[in-house]
Amino acid sequence: MSNADLVILNGRVLTMDLATPRAEALAISGGRILAVGSNADIVALAAPGARRIDAQGGTVLPGLVEAHLHLFAGAFGQRFLQLDGVHGLAALRDKVQAYAKANPQEALLVCKAADYNLFGEGVTTTRQLLDQALADRPLILFAGDHHTAWANTAALTAAGLMHGRDTPPGNEVVVASDGTAAGELREHAAFDPVMALRSSGGRESLGLLGVEPETPPTPAQRAEDLAVMRDGLKLCASYGFTSLHNMDGNRYQLDLLHEIEQAGELICRTEIPFHLTPSKPVSSLAEASELAAEFATDRLSARRVKMFMDGVVDSSTAVMVEDYADRPGWRGEPLHSADRFREAAIEADRRGLQISVHAIGDGAVRRVLDGYEAARRANGPRDSRHRIEHVEVLHPDDLPRFRELGVVASMQPPHPPGAMDFPLEPWRSRVGAARWPWAFPVSCLRAQGVPIAFASDWPVSDLNPMRGVKAAVLRQPWRDGDPGHASTLHEALHGYTWGGAYAGFAEDRTGRLAAGYLADIVIMDRNLEAIPPEELDQARAAITLSEGVPIWEA
Repeated sequence: MSNADLVILNGRVLTMDLATPRAEALAISGGRILAVGSNADIVALAAPGARRIDAQGGTVLPGLVEAHLHLFAGAFGQRFLQLDGVHGLAALRDKVQAYAKANPQEALLVCKAADYNLFGEGVTTTRQLLDQALADRPLILFAGDHHTAWANTAALTAAGLMHGRDTPPGNEVVVASDGTAAGELREHAAFDPVMALRSSGGRESLGLLGVEPETPPTPAQRAEDLAVMRDGLKLCASYGFTSLHNMDGNRYQLDLLHEIEQAGELICRTEIPFHLTPSKPVSSLAEASELAAEFATDRLSARRVKMFMDGVVDSSTAVMVEDYADRPGWRGEPLHSADRFREAAIEADRRGLQISVHAIGDGAVRRVLDGYEAARRANGPRDSRHRIEHVEVLHPDDLPRFRELGVVASMQPPHPPGAMDFPLEPWRSRVGAARWPWAFPVSCLRAQGVPIAFASDWPVSDLNPMRGVKAAVLRQPWRDGDPGHASTLHEALHGYTWGGAYAGFAEDRTGRLAAGYLADIVIMDRNLEAIPPEELDQARAAITLSEGVPIWEA
C-alpha cells in the first residue's frame, strides 16, 4: 500500500459507511482516502514528511453537502441591511434611516429577512407603515423566504406599481380597497419591477429568474460578480461544505464559476441548474442539454433542471389539495398547468437530465409526482433521482409514491415554523391543524426508505449547518399526539453528508469516508456526540478539506 501524504489522527470519525461506521483516523494519498482505522494503523501508513492533523477528539465527517442554496444571491445579500430580530416601527426606522444615510447614492434600499409580523402579530405590513420608517427614498423589504416583499410608496411609484399590475398565476401586486397598491408584493413578477430600480440594475438577483443579464456586465461589474462568488464559496467552506447544489442559475453564473475553476479557486464542487420558468417553452430544454455537456467536470456541472410549482404558505401562494384553513375557497394557483409540467418532465427525463422542483403545498407536491410518474411511463424507469424541494405539506395518499418513483426529498430542517428562526404564524393557521401531522414529514418519508437530503435554502435560512442539525434534532410537534418528525443526530448528519451526495449522483466518491473516496472531509471543533443537543449550533468547522487540500482552517 502506498504511503499517505496526509493523516488525520485522534478523531471521532463518523464515516457514513455501514461497513465501518466509526474510526479514529484517516490516511489520505493523492487527494483520496487511503485507509480508515485506528491511530496506530494510520500512523503506520504515513510517509516521511506527511502532514499530520490532530483532530483533538473532534467529530470528523465527510465534507458536508449544501443540497439547496442560492449562492450568488446569498453572498450578495450579505451587503444589504439584515432585519433579523427587528420588530416595531421605531426599531425599523432606526435601522433603515441609518442604512439610507450610509448609502446616499443608492437608487433602491434593499432589506432582507423581514418578519411577516414585523409590526406585530397579525398586523399587515403596508406601504403607509413603511413610509413612516422612510418616505423620501425607494425602500423594499424581503421576507426571509424571499417569496414576499413589501415596498414603500416611493418604490411603488417609481416602479409603476401604484395601481397594481397584471401578473402571471401565483404572483400578485396586492391592491388595497381604495384601488392603490397596498405595499405587499408576492413572488418575482410582482417585486422584480421594484428591484430593477437598483443602481446595479438588479444583478444581485443574478440567475434567480433563469435568464441572462439584460445588458452585458461591464468589466468592473464582472469583477465584482466574481468577487461575490468567491466570497460565497469561502463562506460555505468555513461551515464545512465541500459540495453545493445551487437552485438558480444561468450561463452567466456558469461562466463566472468556470473562470474561478480555471484559476484553481473553485474550492467547493458546485452544480448550477437550468431554470425552466413558466415563460420558457419546453423546447428550451435543448439549452439545458447543451449546458450539461459543456460544463461537466467533477467540480462544476449543470446536469439538472430546476422549476417552481408554487409559492409559499405564508403568502397563500403555495398550492393545496384542500382549501386553506383561513381562506375558504382558496387553494393557490400552480405556476405550471398539469399538461405543461407533464410535457416538461417527460422531455427533461428523456434527455437524461435530473429534475428538481420547488413544491411547498401538498397540491404542488402531487402535481410534481404526477409529472414524474408520466415521465417514467413515457420513457421507462431509470435511476433519475428526480427531486422535490421542500415538501412542507404532504397528502398521506402521496407518501408511497416517493419510494415507488425513486424521488429524493430535499428538505430544510430550519424551515418548520418554531424550529429555528421562522415564527409559528401565519404558517400554522393557514395550513390548519388537520394538516399539521403531515407538515415537513421527515419521519414519514424516512420510514418509507425515501432518500432525504438536508440543506438550508440560504439565504432563506441561515447557512450554518449545525443550526440546521440542531433544528432537526430538537424539532417538536405543535400539538400533543402529532408526529414530532425529529431526527437523531446521526440521521441529521447523514442528511447533510451522504444524503446530499446521493441526491447529486456523487455517492460513489463523496458523502462517505471510505478507501478510494475523495478526501472531502470536515473536522469539527468538538465532539458532536458529547455535547447537549442545545449546544450543537455552537459547533463549527475547524478544518475543511477538498481532495485533501485545506480550503478552510479556523
